[in-house]
Amino acid sequence: MRPVVLIVDDEVLIRLTAADGFIDAGFAVLEAANGDEALAVLEANPTVDALFTDVNMPGSIDGFELARAAAERWPSLAVVVSSGRMARPGDLPLDTAFIAKPYCPDAAASIVRRLIDARRSLADIRPAIRLTGALPR
Repeated sequence: MRPVVLIVDDEVLIRLTAADGFIDAGFAVLEAANGDEALAVLEANPTVDALFTDVNMPGSIDGFELARAAAERWPSLAVVVSSGRMARPGDLPLDTAFIAKPYCPDAAASIVRRLIDARRSLADIRPAIRLTGALPR
């Protein structure tokens, strides 16, 4: 099954270019033009594996706020934030990646895939940690 990524960017050409890169890398792609729309897409699609979002967008929340809300509500979701301005400490939730614009869509897809794989690996070992209280050897 192909991993599902939600791409959030108000700039249509940037969103389409990113979507093409993710599709070429084997992802299924959903799109949203702003943070409010993205939250609605995430609510309606529990199979989304990753969120790839811009920062500066219209609507009631920006990409940093979207990343924090998504990471809190869907902790297994891989989250990557992209912007032309650098993130400051506190902008991103833990375990969130940042990619500066302009970026190569292939590199973005590779980073998202690694985050998804890492999250899946963690999900595999969490039951063992709960049972034993320690990491498996």
